[in-house]
Amino acid sequence: MAWLALLAVPLALATPAYRIETVATGLDRPWSLAFLPDGRALLTEGAGRLRLLVPDGAGRLGLQAQAITGLPDLYTEGQAGLFEVLPDPDFARNQLIYLSYATGTRQANHLRVVRARLEGERLQDVQPLFTSQPAKAFGQHFGARMALLGDGTLAIALGDGNVERTDAQRLDTHLGKIVRITRDGQVPADNPFIKRPGALPEIYSLGHRNPQGLVWVAERQALYEHEHGSKGGDELNLIRSGANYGWPLTTGGVDYTGARISPFRELPGITPPLLEWTPSIAPAGMTWYDGQGFPAWRGSLFVAALREKSVRRIPLVNGQLGQQELLFQELDQRLRDVRSGPDGNLWLLTDGEDGQLLRVVPG
Repeated sequence: MAWLALLAVPLALATPAYRIETVATGLDRPWSLAFLPDGRALLTEGAGRLRLLVPDGAGRLGLQAQAITGLPDLYTEGQAGLFEVLPDPDFARNQLIYLSYATGTRQANHLRVVRARLEGERLQDVQPLFTSQPAKAFGQHFGARMALLGDGTLAIALGDGNVERTDAQRLDTHLGKIVRITRDGQVPADNPFIKRPGALPEIYSLGHRNPQGLVWVAERQALYEHEHGSKGGDELNLIRSGANYGWPLTTGGVDYTGARISPFRELPGITPPLLEWTPSIAPAGMTWYDGQGFPAWRGSLFVAALREKSVRRIPLVNGQLGQQELLFQELDQRLRDVRSGPDGNLWLLTDGEDGQLLRVVPG
């Protein structure tokens, strides 16, 4: 199969000169970064804070001392907490943002997405749009990345909960799925399982383990996702409506104990990954770069990696994956997110309880 051949694709070596600037330090599990059209930016911390960055007189972004108030109640144990922040496409007019976060208790928790209006340094009119069903136990495998699609709908990635793997194959649970809703929380009439008896109508695709990257590439009219495998089997996928991506029926990984999860790498009716990483790199955030700061990097996906302590650049040439490039390992940091900024540069979030916001600029 073509995707298997990609396992052996060598890494690209040519890298443009760059330098890395520190923008903010002392962040408690930073998770997501979003730029606003007025020059500000929003940053989430998994511990439960939404932070605002504002430009100074020279246009450099700096972190506000006080966190934004008005957040809903969060569940923050283990991998749970505040996750993605995403501005509405009409933010300049309506000041709306979307947040994904864990809610509930250790025994019964959900992934929830709300829409809220940002007024100064406070959230107003917080409105729940989506709450995963059913409740799950333990604070693991939430997924939680979001992407606005070209038709204006909102895609949300959910992990399998790491309790019952086969939930990812069942259509009566949101676990292990990508769901699609409208920006006011309704179910689009063309969702693939909306007429299937017993299926949750929000489901858009299934068979996912723990998605940690979700990016809509407008010029390709394509939704790309990546997810953690178990021990091996991390995947980059092109998401199609109604498609099944295999977990746990097919996988290139094994259990953390070394036990086999499945004997199958492919099965009829299963959409294979575009790319698999074995050993695991633990992919986290992802962005599409088409900026002016690094012309050699334009037209590429960038994938932050926790375990590998790197960013992988994956160029797309006529829709095909090109030679990967391994970047920023000199930081020796677990990298949680990578974003393409309106300034044409790349922005990085390091992982952990003393995380940093970094900016990559031409050297």
